[in-house]
Amino acid sequence: MTHILNARVTFRTMPLHILERYIIKDQMAAYTTFQKCGVDECVIVQTCNRVELFCKSSESDYARITEAWAKVTDLKEEDFKDIQTAEDAAAMHHLLKLTVGLDSMVVGEEQILGQIKESISHARTAKASGIHLNTLFDKAARLGTRIRNSTGIGKGGVSVGSMAVKLAEESINNLKNKKILIIGTGEVATLVAKSLVRRGYDFFAASRTLRRATAFCNKMGGTPVEFHGVLKNFNMYDVLFVATTAPFFLVAYDAVTNLPHKDGGMMILDLSNPRAVDERIAHISGIKMMNLDQIGEMVERNIRDRNNKIKDIERVISEEVPSLEASMHRLEAEPLVNEAFRNMGDVCDRELARALQMLGEADERTTRIMSDMSRAILEGVASTPMNNIRRASEQGDKEMLEAASKIFDYSGSPISD
Repeated sequence: MTHILNARVTFRTMPLHILERYIIKDQMAAYTTFQKCGVDECVIVQTCNRVELFCKSSESDYARITEAWAKVTDLKEEDFKDIQTAEDAAAMHHLLKLTVGLDSMVVGEEQILGQIKESISHARTAKASGIHLNTLFDKAARLGTRIRNSTGIGKGGVSVGSMAVKLAEESINNLKNKKILIIGTGEVATLVAKSLVRRGYDFFAASRTLRRATAFCNKMGGTPVEFHGVLKNFNMYDVLFVATTAPFFLVAYDAVTNLPHKDGGMMILDLSNPRAVDERIAHISGIKMMNLDQIGEMVERNIRDRNNKIKDIERVISEEVPSLEASMHRLEAEPLVNEAFRNMGDVCDRELARALQMLGEADERTTRIMSDMSRAILEGVASTPMNNIRRASEQGDKEMLEAASKIFDYSGSPISD
């Protein structure tokens, strides 16, 4: 029998600085190692807070998996004694939770679905995955997308950075063609930059020193600009994200009100603690302004909304797992069904050739009619027993599969993708 196995280390069981030791740097070489250890198929899923292996194997042997994992990471086998594992239905359930974002550090997190699709793509390229894991991951990705869309689990920002960017998108028309400035290079500024990059927006960044701004942009993207020049020319920008810890107003009322009016207005998002933008600026015509408290309330509300959806999504996932299981079981019968159809097709072709030889010189139309008839007879006679074999496979009926193998003299050739 085929088993779907999952072995993983995640942020839930160990600190990130320890988890980093389990990262597989050369995945192409790793796939070769896993295949040599006896795993039939393998997909590596890696993000900044998890390393996971999904494997198809004829045996539930995690020791072989961890032995190969230790080889490709230079770890010791005892380092894997506390890893999490899941098998068959539990592994499929876990994969669905991953695609929906229920097992992410932030519930409903957007990136994980794309990372899972990228993982199966890499495995295909390496020829490490086959019909089982390709089918499983493709179905899981489709189900995950459907569940996300129907429940809205990924809607609404759940970090100050992502929420601030989302508000800018909703408030400023055609944001891609606007000038965006981040003031600050700390944690919140980093979240803003990541969100902007993820959505494909260019931006400028300023800090106390040009050197610090340059280092920030080298890491996060964007273009560094000189800080003092920004203070005199706020009207050059359409959107300002201010994320600093300065104990005074970096964006002063006079610095904004005395500038020439900007066509289309300006949006200022003060993400600083304490506030770094003079609150009176909110009353200037043409300027939209939001502060950290307002944005934080929206983030909290979105987090509550997502958490309230978890039970319903868990129920949907539980309902979908049996369908995934049936798909995996059905694949067990495909080699037998394919070979049986192939053998019967060979008989049809052989008998058709004999009949045509007996007829003498048959014209093209007669040949086509007889060929179509022989194939129609084959389909008509074989479809019902073949579908019964598939159904037995879905239901895990080993006796039926063994009997069918004997009836059709099936030798047990591997599934082809």
